[in-house]
Amino acid sequence: MRLVSAICCILFSAVGVTAQPLQLLPENPHYFQYDGKPTLLVGSGEHYGAVVNLDFDYKTYLATLAADGLNNTRLFTGAYVEKQGDFGIQKNTLAPRSGRLILPWARSEQSGYALGGNKFDLSRWDEAYFERLRDFMSRAQQLGIIVEVTLFSSYYGTGWPYSPFNPANNINQTDAIRPLQANTLQNGNLLKYQEQYVRKLVRELNSFRNLYYEIQNEPWADLKDTVLTRNEYHTSPDGKRDWRATLEVSSQASLQWQRRVASWIVSEEENLLQNHLISQNVSNFRYPILDLDPNVSIYTFHYALPEAVTDNYALNRVIGFNETGFAGQADRTYRRQAWRFLMAGGGLFNHLDYSFSVGGEIGQDTTYRRSTTPGGGSPALRRQLGAMKRYLDRFDLTQLSPDPTFVKASPGAVTQTLKNGKNGWLIYAEPFSPNSFLLQVNLPKGDYHAEWADAETGQVLKSGSAEPSGSLAAPPGTRDLILRIIKF
Repeated sequence: MRLVSAICCILFSAVGVTAQPLQLLPENPHYFQYDGKPTLLVGSGEHYGAVVNLDFDYKTYLATLAADGLNNTRLFTGAYVEKQGDFGIQKNTLAPRSGRLILPWARSEQSGYALGGNKFDLSRWDEAYFERLRDFMSRAQQLGIIVEVTLFSSYYGTGWPYSPFNPANNINQTDAIRPLQANTLQNGNLLKYQEQYVRKLVRELNSFRNLYYEIQNEPWADLKDTVLTRNEYHTSPDGKRDWRATLEVSSQASLQWQRRVASWIVSEEENLLQNHLISQNVSNFRYPILDLDPNVSIYTFHYALPEAVTDNYALNRVIGFNETGFAGQADRTYRRQAWRFLMAGGGLFNHLDYSFSVGGEIGQDTTYRRSTTPGGGSPALRRQLGAMKRYLDRFDLTQLSPDPTFVKASPGAVTQTLKNGKNGWLIYAEPFSPNSFLLQVNLPKGDYHAEWADAETGQVLKSGSAEPSGSLAAPPGTRDLILRIIKF
């Protein structure tokens, strides 16, 4: 632990204060601790533009998340923005209309920014931006919402023309580089401005407890060394491969630059009051992580499989699923993804919820369903995710761990199990048949209570004593179920 953080913890303990920044749970670092309490993070948030889009009412948005029982959101801070229509997203909060974009840097007197207005001056900060950022963070903190502060992103071959770091968009004569060089150590004098930007944000946000830093969104999208096939059935007859069929690994050039960014955060916080966790976005789907950065405590995946957790559980760090999408628009798809991931031992799930828009900050704008928007979201889904979080909050996270050997057989259903200490289990089951299935478990000797509930609502469907044989009959139906077993 860094020295200042250790001193702060001692001082907090000495005065009986539990208001500490988000940290890993000491007894079980697969989860978090916040204000002295174990917690996992569950969110369903807008498309990351809440601060940079001046038209977005983040006050209403944050209040909506809190009312839905959620405690996580993701925020892009200005190095990357989009224009309307990118990726087929309609009403994109990360793509403000002309004249309504605000970034950390002040505008110059020179016209010519690609998305309208004057170019940026990377040597001057826009205090109005930081006032808006601080207010967003303060309101989130009051509501118990943890913010993933994402510093950088890949440019996807299309986003560089409107990046403030592009020399065409600033007056500071940043070097003319290829877009793929931007987030590497070979980016000319841009590295200096990137470091200033990171250190400024770290200073401005240091007083807030409710955040962790993510270095870069989807680094593998721009710079990848290895592509492995994960699903041959996604390859078309002409040999073209769908990106969803591949495992893409970030390049060494990207990883070296990400280490440098993490080091800026750490060194800037050495002389500040609080230290914050750092997250690294690893890949889509799954990947057994190599080349660990000792400054990183959270590893996140997009469109993640439960195997992303099992591949990396031995790291004793939080494994997170922090962006959903490209799996249709049905609520049940993303609810089941959340249950699967957290039941594998993940500590963070954040759905990308397209029902939030400018003017639709209460999250009820479902006009995206008539468009090519690559995902879903709705008030109903947020209620389901809130119910899931409340259900999981009943368990002692210090004692929670995956138990793949507890279920011996579950013909007709797929299951995942978490063990709660020595005397309790939680099983998530997805039936394939409307008929009741028989769950057979390795139940130690003793008297146990079994409670079946609907995973969508948390409503108890059936309860009673568990049979000494370890056979438990599920309620009939194809709904996904949760089974809680506790010892009397």
